[in-house]
Amino acid sequence: MSVIKPVDVSIMGREFTVSCTDEERPGLLDAVNYLDKKMHDIRDAGKVVGVERIAIMAALNLSHELLNTKTGDVDIGDYKRRISAMQNQIDEAVAAQTKLL
Repeated sequence: MSVIKPVDVSIMGREFTVSCTDEERPGLLDAVNYLDKKMHDIRDAGKVVGVERIAIMAALNLSHELLNTKTGDVDIGDYKRRISAMQNQIDEAVAAQTKLL
């Protein structure tokens, strides 16, 4: 049985303590980083003021993403094309590095 431990995280510069197991910790930290980025993006767009409103807008955006994923409205082909393009860029960068060596 895994032991639940407190983990200190920061979202929008505010500190929170969340309890989770060691196995859940990486997923929790990924979620915190994703939420923090979403909230910063909303704040930086300048259309929403106040941390509570930013949090609500981020929650709505994330809920929308989740529901679209569940209903199949996500264009998986687009994601595959993007991943393929990124892989090609990585391959080109690595090839350029090996030529230098």
